[in-house]
Amino acid sequence: MTEVRYRSDIDVELIDHMGGDHSIVRAARVSSGTAGTPEKDRGLLNMLARDRHGSPFESVVLQFKVECPIFVAREWFRHRVSSFNETSGRYKVLEPEFYEPHGGRPMRQIGQPGKYAFEEGAYEQKVQVKAAHKRLATWAWDEYTEMLDAGIAREVARNVLPLSLYTSFFWTVNLRSAMNFLSLRWAHEESTVPTFPLYEIQQGAMKVEEHAQAIAPIAMEMFNKHGRVSP
Repeated sequence: MTEVRYRSDIDVELIDHMGGDHSIVRAARVSSGTAGTPEKDRGLLNMLARDRHGSPFESVVLQFKVECPIFVAREWFRHRVSSFNETSGRYKVLEPEFYEPHGGRPMRQIGQPGKYAFEEGAYEQKVQVKAAHKRLATWAWDEYTEMLDAGIAREVARNVLPLSLYTSFFWTVNLRSAMNFLSLRWAHEESTVPTFPLYEIQQGAMKVEEHAQAIAPIAMEMFNKHGRVSP
């Protein structure tokens, strides 16, 4: 019997990229035909972010491989100004990896829609959540593999698998759209517009931003400086 594995991380790997700060500057300067110094280029990036002249930021393209539970992927896919290619349960036998919330994940939701707040929760609640995740995942995986062994099509057998199953996908996105993702999926202390992201997708957003900062550090600095609003 295949061993069921549990994890609580959101893995984000930068697979490929095109461009950087210089690409944004080059795209912006084509309209005027002017040249610049490093100091002027920095000032230009500041102005573009401040005044929300967004199209030059689309000159930078990032491609990530993301591994996360299905319930996180479904929120990620709502960012439609980008491209997705996901692992298919029709064409391959899926991996027995399931999400299990770690001890630091807030467990109690209080408040009304649009005004939610989350609290850590009691020890007993954490034990209950952990046990329920493992019990259901184990049962579902056993049913899935039994159907496969009986010759049932993969696209039918997968229907019993829960949202906690891990999936993987390639996400290709330009920097402007990535900034929009970050503005919505990370409740950052420097954000001027409030947002209330799912805990798990925020963990992924933090890793996306780390990669974006390595590729276009000045552009990301200006994104933060001007309130983390996508240009």
